[in-house]
Amino acid sequence: MTFKLGLTGSIGMGKSTTAQFFGDAGCAVWDADAAVHRLYAPGGAAVALMAEQFPDAVSDGAVDRARLRAIIAEMPDALSRIERIVHPLVREDRAQFAQTADADILVFDIPLLFETGSDSEMDAVVCVTVSPELQEKRVLERGTMTRDQFLAIRSKQMSNDDKCARSDYVIQTDTLEHAQQQVHKVLDQIRKQILHA
Repeated sequence: MTFKLGLTGSIGMGKSTTAQFFGDAGCAVWDADAAVHRLYAPGGAAVALMAEQFPDAVSDGAVDRARLRAIIAEMPDALSRIERIVHPLVREDRAQFAQTADADILVFDIPLLFETGSDSEMDAVVCVTVSPELQEKRVLERGTMTRDQFLAIRSKQMSNDDKCARSDYVIQTDTLEHAQQQVHKVLDQIRKQILHA
């Protein structure tokens, strides 16, 4: 039996690091952001479809994410049009991974897990969390966005409290050691569950 574990959490919560801990512990990990990068790369399945809808977003045979962000900022309906193109392709990529991955536990790293309804396809969901102060500090330390941009992104995402409440497991990522301990605890519980299924 293969167990599907959804991994989610808002920006700056430590999701990528936690996904890596799951991978290090023997899980096969699928990353939604990496799938989008594949779809947008030269020859990716999204390129021609995006070129039809947003010709300015494609350059050198790939989707230019910076141009896409500018289009989203200018056009109110752009994001929903992009999602209609990309979400089905991402689901397809995920289904393909699930069929070919060879591990007892498959971890699906999906930032918008609840927002896209993908939680319904999982056997359980784990949410990563830290205090709002630490979240903001981490994001701003990356140097890739302003505080206003961060607050705008956070306001569009489902609240951290709601994500935690809807999840089967919650992992505090306040320190690397603490996060790793909790990953092993979650995996122990799931593996016991699989044995007794």
